[in-house]
Order: sequence, then structure tokens, then C-alpha cells
Amino acid sequence: QVQLRESGGDSVQSGGSLRLSCGVSRITSRSFCMAWFRQAPVKEREGVARIDRYGDTRYADSVEGRFTISRDDAKNTLYLQMNSLKPEDTAMYYCAADLRPYCRLLETRNFPYWGQGTQVTVSS
Repeated sequence: QVQLRESGGDSVQSGGSLRLSCGVSRITSRSFCMAWFRQAPVKEREGVARIDRYGDTRYADSVEGRFTISRDDAKNTLYLQMNSLKPEDTAMYYCAADLRPYCRLLETRNFPYWGQGTQVTVSS
């Protein structure tokens, strides 16, 4: 089993920055694919970014160049650095994990483990 716990969500003004963290508790010492998703009110949950065991990353077009996903396996923590935030980034942000070393497509169906979410609100 894997347990995930997000933190770092806050309310910021447009153009601001936030760093989200996701603490990971797991039964295996091997690292694996992890990702960030988000869900705005009345919208479907969408993939934001993912990182595999070897540090390869992928981003949604909407955040490319503004967000950076990273991991510190020694601290069992996943991060999402968010810069140049826009009101349309407002959403609940979720950390997700798949125990495979390589990531599949950034879709909710490919990630069996989820955190409870942390709210990010960006005002104009």
C-alpha cells in the first residue's frame, strides 16, 4: 500500500508562486511513477505533471514552462513548484502514484493511489 499526503495549498494572487509537497509512505524502497492532478469545480480531474523513477518528466500543455515536478526519494517527498500562477490554475491539487518504475499516460485510470488533495486558489 501507498499513502499520500499533500500540503502547501494556499490562496495567492495572479503571478505568484506556490510549492506543493506530497509525503509518501510506502511498503517498497524502490521509487516509482508519481504525478500531480488537479480538479476545478464542475470539471473533470486532469493531469498536471508526472515523473518516473528515473526523473523523466512530462507536463500538461497548460502548465509547461510554469510548473516543475520533482522528487526527493531520500525524504519520500514529491514536489510541484508552481510559478506565474493564473486564476485558471485554481483547483484542488492531488498527488497520485503508480508502483511501476515508468509512467503510463497521465490519466486518472493509470494511478491507483491518491492523496486527499490540497486547495490552490489564484485571484486576479
